[in-house]
This record gives sequence, C-alpha cells and structure tokens, in this order.
Amino acid sequence: MRMLLVLCCSLSCLLSMGQLDRKDITVKKTMKLMGTRFEITVVAPNEEIGYLDIDEAVSEIERIEKMISSWDEASETSRINENAGIQPVKVSPELYGLIERSKKISEITDGAFDISYASMDKIWRFDGTMDTIPSEMEIKNSIAKIGYQKIILDPSEQTVFLKEPGMRISFGAIGKGYAADRAKELLSSKGVKGGIINASGDLTTWGTKVTGEKWLVGIANPLSKEKVFSWLPIVESSVATSGNYEKFIMFKGKKYSHIIDPRTGYPTTGINSVSIFAKQAELCDALATAVFIMGKDSGIHMINQIDGVEAVVVDSDNKIHKSSGIIFDTNP
Repeated sequence: MRMLLVLCCSLSCLLSMGQLDRKDITVKKTMKLMGTRFEITVVAPNEEIGYLDIDEAVSEIERIEKMISSWDEASETSRINENAGIQPVKVSPELYGLIERSKKISEITDGAFDISYASMDKIWRFDGTMDTIPSEMEIKNSIAKIGYQKIILDPSEQTVFLKEPGMRISFGAIGKGYAADRAKELLSSKGVKGGIINASGDLTTWGTKVTGEKWLVGIANPLSKEKVFSWLPIVESSVATSGNYEKFIMFKGKKYSHIIDPRTGYPTTGINSVSIFAKQAELCDALATAVFIMGKDSGIHMINQIDGVEAVVVDSDNKIHKSSGIIFDTNP
C-alpha cells in the first residue's frame, strides 16, 4: 500500500544522506512493528546512544500498539468492540482523543475516512480468487453497520459507545501515523537533534541531516518506482501515501483498488496513489486514504481548503495532479 514515497533511509536509497561531520553520525534500524516495516533513523553523537534512542522509540510504538490493536483482546480498542450495542466503555484520555480526532476527520471528508470501516463484511477478495462482482444487495448489507455518527463519545465520562451490535472500530488508516508522531515527539523531547520515523511509507521528520541540509522525499515515477520524478524538502513535517500498486482486481478491463469506500462498499477506481504532506503523520495517514476514496477532483479541492496540508495524486492514467502549494523540483 505504501509504494510511492522513498526516503533516504529506505532500501532503494533514492535519497543521499550527504557526508557526515565529525561530531554527529546517523544511526538507522529496521524492524517489524504494528504488523508492518518500521525504519527509524536518528542523528546521534555516537552509535551506542543512537541505538538507545531508537530502542526508546520502539518501546513507545509498542505501547501504542497495545492500546489501539483490535487483534489484542486485552486492548482498550478490543473492549470497545466487545461492548458494541451493549454499553459505553471508559478509555484513557489518549485513546479518547484519537477517536475524537478520527471522528472530526470523518466529518471533514464526508465519511470517506471512517474508523468504523472495520464493521464491513469482507465480501471483496484481492487474492485472485474472485471471478464475479458481489451483488448490489451483498454490497449494501456489507456496510450496514458502518457509520462514524454511530460512535458515541461522552467527554465528561471519557467513554466510547458503538451504537449497534456487531460494530467495530480499527485504526488501520491512522494508527501508524499516530505512532510515528508519538515516537518523534518522544525523541525530540529527549534532545535527539533530528531523524525520521518511517512506518512503511507513513513517515515524519524533525531536525535536519548531520550536514544541516533538509531531509528530502523522492516522489517515484508511477511508471517506474525506482526512478524519481521530483524531490520535495521536508522540515519538521510528515508524509503518507496510499496506493494500489500491489492489491487490486480487474473486471471487464477496469481496475478496482483494495481500498474500499466505506460509504458505498465498492472498491475505489481512477487513482493509483495519493501522497499527503502535513505537520502530523496522523493527519497525513488519514487524509491519504480519504483522498484516494474521494477521487482526485473532490480530494484535491478538499486539501486546498485545509491550511498546512498538500497532496500529490497519481491517477489511473499515471498523470500527476497536485494541490496548490506543491512545487516540484527535479534536481535533488
């Protein structure tokens, strides 16, 4: 899903780090967290301190996963899901805030982003085994329990209640971005001068490279992911990409993405990838999914109304579209 953005810390090495100075070095570690590939890069006085900093970031990400995982039966999120249609569940201020912000993004995107999408019946398969499209009734029934309006929040009691039995919430479209933000905040508060948290394409940066230069993001050519058609400098900023390079199905010559519109139950069409740039990775993560679902025209129009947020959209014809604040630079 995360195929468009290539950072200096990625295996393809599309970003040059530059020469290190004599004081600080760059330390990098790759591991599997939250079911996906995380790559953490920090600027540190030496290798030992760098790895200690990275270990602290990993602990923070693991803490967040225990809170938001819908697969962990002991998580707060699982308790909310288990009590759907039964009773409100008191949660931590941190999780309450994440759900509250998620609902606000749902309102802004008219439901294109919706954490209750986890309530959807799995009637679409993207493993090559589908030979017919589900019926209209099957699709309609599959989304019957979805609806961010049915997530009831009580700010005074700090409770979350899913109105209908069988409803579920999941943070698959915002959780990795949130974890990247929190890991960055932790390292920054401890005096780590700069770095990148890359959660399989949901990434956030702070500070600069050891040379004092800005971190650069390479936007890959949609016809060849190993070639960069533009470089964008990012400072104290984040980026996230949604794409259908790997998971999709073809019916009658039409390409259907694995990203399904929670409002209609149909897979999205017309877009190959969406990259969102903003201050917080959490917001980038959520809006990348939303714009993919909304389509290039409605999606970019929405992005142009939000201060501090930009988008690059590659449509199904591999044509590039961008929001008003994006300026391409083909010379890294």
